[in-house]
Amino acid sequence: MKVGGIISKRIVAVDMDDTLKVIDAIFGNVRLHHLLVTENKKLASAISDGDLLIKALSPYASNPAELPGDAATFRKKAHQIMSRNPITIDSDTHILEAADSLIDNQISYLPILDKNRHIAGILTWRDILKTICLNAPHTVKQGKGY
Repeated sequence: MKVGGIISKRIVAVDMDDTLKVIDAIFGNVRLHHLLVTENKKLASAISDGDLLIKALSPYASNPAELPGDAATFRKKAHQIMSRNPITIDSDTHILEAADSLIDNQISYLPILDKNRHIAGILTWRDILKTICLNAPHTVKQGKGY
């Protein structure tokens, strides 16, 4: 099975110079765990909610213990925390090859690029797991024989 049929085409992207305040607001308003970062409408990288929380924002930002330096973390730009050289695949990639890529690279998502290197979608480990479960034999799902 090719990943083209299961990828999420709902893309939320930010620009390389968007602030972490903007990115934090997006994560707070949509049910996504990954934002693609674009430069000149092409994929530059991606930022996960984990990148934002672990690498970038002070745990004291926006709470009563906040110090001036904590608030300053919201002024950082996407390009300052994004992962570099994202691993990508195309929609013709087999689902098991995509799963191997996620595991081998210890990542949770893969941006999907079309033949012109434009963003076509995103594939997450959840998409793969859901597809495997939905395509499991009925007897296995019902009897939980796994």
